[in-house]
Amino acid sequence: MKHFTKAMVGLDLSKMDEILVQKVAHLAEVLGIEKLYFIHVAKDLSIPEDVKRLYPDLVAPTDETIKSEIRTLVKSHDFPDKTEIDIIVEEGKPIDTVLRWAKIKDVDVLIMGRKQDLEGSGSLSKNMAHRAPCSVLFFTEKSPVKTPHKLLVPMDFSEHSMMTLEFAERLSHEIGAEILGLHVYSIPLGYYKTGKSHAEFDQIMENLARKDYEKFLKKHNLPEYNCLFLLKQEGNEGRFIIKVAKENEADMILMGSRGRTASAAVLLGSIAEKLVNVNNEVPTLIFKKKGETMNFLDALMKI
Repeated sequence: MKHFTKAMVGLDLSKMDEILVQKVAHLAEVLGIEKLYFIHVAKDLSIPEDVKRLYPDLVAPTDETIKSEIRTLVKSHDFPDKTEIDIIVEEGKPIDTVLRWAKIKDVDVLIMGRKQDLEGSGSLSKNMAHRAPCSVLFFTEKSPVKTPHKLLVPMDFSEHSMMTLEFAERLSHEIGAEILGLHVYSIPLGYYKTGKSHAEFDQIMENLARKDYEKFLKKHNLPEYNCLFLLKQEGNEGRFIIKVAKENEADMILMGSRGRTASAAVLLGSIAEKLVNVNNEVPTLIFKKKGETMNFLDALMKI
């Protein structure tokens, strides 16, 4: 997959690292990763002077010790021979440092772990999805180590959906996965003034959505995919998408970021944001069209 020639994996020296490295190793070849960076950012890499005095034999620099541990973990898994691996250990603020290195190395995708039972808030991965200048792939703690067989793609039939669906098609071709579309519609609040029942208006809105889908496919010369048309439920849209994915045995969610314009893809849309914030169950790829992002602060100023 040419989009993911260069990838960067964030590690936090927890038990999640073993899970994450195993899953990356499994998918590295099918994703076409040629250059892989493993990065860990510590707040302070120095050894306190009191510790040095008590343990004079403790001379190995902390960064070299961490690199050695990561290298040992990586070597315990079978990565493709053609995949070149580099390890980066830095000191600083995790988010800013990872983003800086992602920009320096010009990576195509950032890969992060999402914990379910293991300790950790997951705030770093959530914030990374917002600010990353490239796509972000989340592997979850308890999902099986496997190549996805079904991709759930939420869409609203906009130009943005077209870009995401085209990417899904290319990814599907590479890994042999089925694409399952999802469109969530709602019923206008004043529907009862028309004299029609809730059920009747539900059918009207679904029929309109299906017509919009047909026009969308025809306009962009896209093949017809199986697509679910579901009435929006009360509560968090992100949790609803996860529920739909699990009910339909989709093992990866592919969703595009949405900014104020295409060039502001560094910002997530509200539904993608809700999905990222609550999802630690289904592996998710937040797709961003590389090269069309702007500086995060610049994007904020244009809202």
